[in-house]
Amino acid sequence: MKEGIQTTKLIFEEKKASVLFLWLFNLIFFSWDIFYYYFRPYFNGASLNDLRGGLGIWVYLLLVGVLILAIYYIKAGNIYIVKYLYIISFLIIDIMDNLVRYMGSTEHFATGNIVEVLLILFTPIFVNKRYFWTVTIGLIGKDLLLGLILGDLNVLMPVLIYITISALAYILLIRFYSYINSLTKVYDELRQKEKLAVIGQMAAAIGHEIRNPLSSLRGFTQLQQERYPNTNDYYPIMIQEIDRINSIVNDLMYIGKPRVIHFEKASIEEIIAYTLSITQQQAERQGVIVETTMAGPLPPLDCDEKQLKQVFINLIKNAIESMHESGRIKIKVNVLEKTKMSVSIKDEGCGIPDENILNIGEPFFTTKSSGTGLGLMVTNQIIKEHLGELNISSELGKGTRVEVVLPIIHRQRK
Repeated sequence: MKEGIQTTKLIFEEKKASVLFLWLFNLIFFSWDIFYYYFRPYFNGASLNDLRGGLGIWVYLLLVGVLILAIYYIKAGNIYIVKYLYIISFLIIDIMDNLVRYMGSTEHFATGNIVEVLLILFTPIFVNKRYFWTVTIGLIGKDLLLGLILGDLNVLMPVLIYITISALAYILLIRFYSYINSLTKVYDELRQKEKLAVIGQMAAAIGHEIRNPLSSLRGFTQLQQERYPNTNDYYPIMIQEIDRINSIVNDLMYIGKPRVIHFEKASIEEIIAYTLSITQQQAERQGVIVETTMAGPLPPLDCDEKQLKQVFINLIKNAIESMHESGRIKIKVNVLEKTKMSVSIKDEGCGIPDENILNIGEPFFTTKSSGTGLGLMVTNQIIKEHLGELNISSELGKGTRVEVVLPIIHRQRK
């Protein structure tokens, strides 16, 4: 949906720029050509037969043909081809015109049209670096080619002018890119905040309504299991599913009303050990082996211990669930640059496609058939609140590596 809207906007802007470009190009080209080759020489007493050399009237007929072809492409929806059609057609026509004009002649190279300056200065409007370089190299290369063929050094002056103007146009192009990237970033942040606000309102309304009956349901299910332990094999499954619903409700409640973080010194070894004790049963049930490596004595970490436990429970559960039948999870903890701590969790699961990695952490985005997308969103939020980073790399069919990097000392405590 988002990509479709952005594509439509880009096409609309390209169409506006192309139409403006067509108007300016033809207006400036024909006005300049008529003035330079007709009015100016005519008032200087030149003969009508000598007013324009080269291809003569064919230059105008060819450019009118290019204009008709450009209008056809615009109406057909092939907007992006128009600017390339014009620059390539203009270069070919101008080279032919100048060769016919000067080949075998003793005249020095003294031609050109001010529209060439427009071609360069207008390139930032299209916000396309490839088109910018096509125009710049095309115009400079055209004059150098003519100078080489005609053996005339007079082409060096327009070449220097084009290089200067191109430098200015490139600065404008870079500024446009920076401006558009800033607008895009702000727009994405506003969309994200709006989405979080909607989810928060929904979470506050749903979470409170579900939690109380859910607790009662779990209590009665446990009571029935204790009374009739040998009569029904479905009680453990029912309790497990109730716990899963409760986990989703906890995520919703966190989004609806983020908790206040209390930074205290905590042992990362104890946090990982607690996390493994919680996920051990699930790992054994799926035949998953968890290996933990601690790189030497680790300093205490400034963090909210409860929230970090939630982070690693979510990440290790995801790693376990990515492997359907057995596998190995490697957890490595080490200190980076004496100021940061890295916790790496690598699984041997199915992996994540590259196009999905950028969307991980978005509300309700998940690659699991039974997932909600809220777990990683909460995880990412907690890590950000700890001024940390979440780095994910994956290879399809081989597994995923998730790295959490946290500052050892939170700057609020310095």
